[in-house]
Amino acid sequence: MSDSRVIGFVVKEFREALPPILFFFVSFNLVELTTQLILAEYFARLANFMVATTTALVVGKAVLVADALPFLRRFDKAPMIRPILFKTFVYWAVVFLARLLEGMAEYWIGGGAFGGTWNYLVTHFSWHRFVAIQIWIFVLFLVYTFITELNARLGEGELTRMVFGRGHAKPRLANP
Repeated sequence: MSDSRVIGFVVKEFREALPPILFFFVSFNLVELTTQLILAEYFARLANFMVATTTALVVGKAVLVADALPFLRRFDKAPMIRPILFKTFVYWAVVFLARLLEGMAEYWIGGGAFGGTWNYLVTHFSWHRFVAIQIWIFVLFLVYTFITELNARLGEGELTRMVFGRGHAKPRLANP
């Protein structure tokens, strides 16, 4: 593969990953900020924002990988609410499992025994924080999926032109 093809591929991947990464970068850092404020930790810790930023990068790329799966296109011809809810739930479920596994991995790395995992999850895992963040993640995926589905139905890039462009954009509705 020539250098120009490699660079072209990297640029294409970056452009595709940028919208979800930016959306989740802002969103996850807002979740972290509101969590810190609710907990009265007004001197927000930089490390938590770095974790939120890293998570946004991972989730942004995970969205692109999930979008490449054929089963995620199952409801693309249906009314918009179906693909929005279906994709939102799939994205949310993947993040739910990943976050749960992350919590278990932290326990194991911290010296916890595999056999004590269930007891740890029941007695020491911060379920209130976990569920609160999962609710935020669901709402954020709902908003993100709505925007991407609307953009796809109007025609790629048309929503951006409507929001940021000059004059009136003429929406092109995709064939149902």
